[in-house]
Amino acid sequence: MQDQTVKRVVIAGGGTAGWNVAAVLAQQLGPLLDITLVESDEIGIVGVGEATIPTFRSFHALLGIDEREFMRETQATFKLGISFEDWGKIGDRYIHPFGDVGKSSWMADFHHLWLMGRARGLAGDLGEHCFEHRAAIAGKFAESEKSMIKYAYHLDASLYARYLRKKYEPKGVKRIEGRIEWIEQDGESGYVTALVMENGDRVAGDLFVDCTGLRGLLIEQTLAAGYEDWRHWLQTDRALAVQTPSTGTIPPYTRAMARSAGWQWRIPLQSRVGNGLVYSSAYQEDEQARDELLGNLEGEPLTEPRLIRYVTGRRKKAWDKNVVAIGLSSGFLEPLESTSIHLIQIGATRLIQLFPFGGNFESLAARYNERTRSDFEHVRDFIILHYKLTERDDTPFWRSCRDLDIPDSLAERIELFRESGIIQPAAEELFKVASWLFVMEGQGVVPRSHHHMGALLGDQRLQRALESLRNNIGQAVGQMPRHEDFLKRYCAPDRR
Repeated sequence: MQDQTVKRVVIAGGGTAGWNVAAVLAQQLGPLLDITLVESDEIGIVGVGEATIPTFRSFHALLGIDEREFMRETQATFKLGISFEDWGKIGDRYIHPFGDVGKSSWMADFHHLWLMGRARGLAGDLGEHCFEHRAAIAGKFAESEKSMIKYAYHLDASLYARYLRKKYEPKGVKRIEGRIEWIEQDGESGYVTALVMENGDRVAGDLFVDCTGLRGLLIEQTLAAGYEDWRHWLQTDRALAVQTPSTGTIPPYTRAMARSAGWQWRIPLQSRVGNGLVYSSAYQEDEQARDELLGNLEGEPLTEPRLIRYVTGRRKKAWDKNVVAIGLSSGFLEPLESTSIHLIQIGATRLIQLFPFGGNFESLAARYNERTRSDFEHVRDFIILHYKLTERDDTPFWRSCRDLDIPDSLAERIELFRESGIIQPAAEELFKVASWLFVMEGQGVVPRSHHHMGALLGDQRLQRALESLRNNIGQAVGQMPRHEDFLKRYCAPDRR
């Protein structure tokens, strides 16, 4: 321990980002660190990202969090995927589920069998061959220790931050309430040495984590790490968020409904519904966006719509000197595929893996920045995919999306699938084969060819294999309870 020169970690900002970082540092490295989190109750959090993806569950496993307790505390519901409505054409709908499609072999992925079956009139819709897709459509959900179902959650982001604070303040995270007045730096190196509070208190540290949101108080306002603007690819730059009461059933999926200059989300919680409109101010005035959002709500709004301005892109250096930006301070990608909290959590776990115990920052920062750049670009390309593949031409916004000049990395993927049906994401990428498949197929991309391994089976065996899979999934889904019924039992108050 004598060679540990970095021990004092100061987290600037709370919310989902700050408390996720504090929680995992305390849980995994607690005895080695002094962890301080500085936040102000007067500064609100963005709170847009109320939907998650399955990696969220892996992060909670690191924290040892009890699922039922977490869901009760955050009003969470289960999520099996995202329903995309009117994205390809007006009237279209497809679901991007979290599950895989069939069983793949070393030779080719399962969907090549399905493509051959469809070409020969032997296969049903793609979603019929995915358990999570069928369960989502049916509004069903069940989970047990033996279950292999892939799922995530919808949650109240404000309650989630409070939940983590309640659990991890007693485990050694020192919380300081107040506003940061200015940042103290070393005169020679430029490294941050302390946060100076409005009341004059000085919070010194060895490593600082910037969770101050879009303003990037340490990483940008102090260190000027730079920002890479991606609005030429992802044109939305504003969001309006509003809450409504729960109405009717609680579907186990997020809805993403294309609108005139962007899209609207609908996220069902136990006690209310989170709604919002993501849009481009170049194509829609704020008042028009507000009217469009309010005109498409199910139920009366519980709050006034809250406007959030953002610039899509990423920080050129997420780790600069002794400051690591995590959350919105590291960059912003719209919540279309619910990746905001994932990027927080992967940033926090990577910091643990690359923690600078000995005070040597440069090589670790370079590695961290390269991996973070890759994470952001992979997610960026997947989000652009949804816009680029539209066939809509009913508004200037959608025409501009259809005609986008997209990154070469994405253009190559789309063309590979068009030519051959092949999808080969790298091992470290977040979105795997099934995700790319459901979005491309859902928005009308039909491969000109595919792998012919299905021909080795012959038509009868191919048809039986596809029918057997569909029937087995159908029977399993048929035995599941409705999502809201399972939720009610699963999240019932603990009476121990």
